[in-house]
Amino acid sequence: MRIAIVAESFLPQMNGVVHSVLRVLEHLQERGDEVLVIAPAGDSGIGPEYVSGALVHRLPSMPMVGYSKVRVAFGAVPKVRRILKRFAPDVVHLASPFELGWRAVRAAHSLGIPTVAIYQTEVPSYAARYGVPFLENWAWERVERIHLLADRTLAPSTFALNQLRGRGIFDVELWRRGVDTQRFNPAKRDDAWRAAVAGPAEGAAGGGTRRIIGYVGRLAAEKQVEDLRVLADLPDTQLVIVGDGPLRPTLEAQLPTAHFAGFQGGEDLARMVASFDLFVHPGEFETFCQTIQEAMASGVPVVATGRGGPLDLVENSKTGWLYTPGRLDELRSYVQDLIGDDAKRAAFAEAALRSVQGRTWSSISAQLVRHYDEVIAARASLAVR
Repeated sequence: MRIAIVAESFLPQMNGVVHSVLRVLEHLQERGDEVLVIAPAGDSGIGPEYVSGALVHRLPSMPMVGYSKVRVAFGAVPKVRRILKRFAPDVVHLASPFELGWRAVRAAHSLGIPTVAIYQTEVPSYAARYGVPFLENWAWERVERIHLLADRTLAPSTFALNQLRGRGIFDVELWRRGVDTQRFNPAKRDDAWRAAVAGPAEGAAGGGTRRIIGYVGRLAAEKQVEDLRVLADLPDTQLVIVGDGPLRPTLEAQLPTAHFAGFQGGEDLARMVASFDLFVHPGEFETFCQTIQEAMASGVPVVATGRGGPLDLVENSKTGWLYTPGRLDELRSYVQDLIGDDAKRAAFAEAALRSVQGRTWSSISAQLVRHYDEVIAARASLAVR
């Protein structure tokens, strides 16, 4: 089939949305589909022309205030309509739509092209974290309009699905995310890296290196990385922060004993994650949280906030712990529980690894194609009537 993917962000930027789009593109290339990606231009005004066989149509963009690596695309509805009309897709895939996606869903609707909208970012809830809480209601109205106009919405977790249904969006189904268990694997554990980063244990952990408590993700307001300060003084532990973003200088000042590894990808990221003893994620606005899956695939148990995507991924007292949002005393207590008990942590790690087996990107992407087929068939049925 012919598929147009409208991505709110794309290469050279890398985040959860881009990662998902790249895996889908690989699957569509294997199928032999013809794919067009419509996305903002990169920081330099350019980006790769083809990705996994898909032509990338770049729209002029400008950096978001306060977060220059996030680009907002220009191009009114008529321009997006012209692009879609020229390509003539069978279906339009809206990847985490908000600004560009709002224009694209209206353009596709006017052309009679079916749309599948992927709800992936809880943009309205970011408003308070970025100091503009008065924009939250407006942002929810935008999200609602997009998903009500789309032929189908796919949500990554039961929390997100129920959140959308609670706002009157009923044509929504679950579509989770895959994980590469070949890349993220316990065998990637690197004892030399652990020794260099953590240093030798002195007391509580007993022998070997200090236990590594790791976080992977953007260093931005919505991730609440500053909450990890309550872990900074745990004996015989080393906090490792992997990622980059606008808050890195602030966080380095707030967490002076943490090791900041910067942005990592590929095998370097897999090696670091597999070398953690425990993975922590304090963000409350995750619709899924792919890094939790990657940690579990690496044989690392998780402590995360009990809201959003982690509710589906972490099984309390089996693969990790979920703490009450805002209760940093619980975060600290659960981390202590696993860091201080090697046997329990090993059991949780084994259960975490088992829990993600079979969640391949190939099977997840095949589910997505079935959703494409269904909305195309439904639109064709309406046309016949």
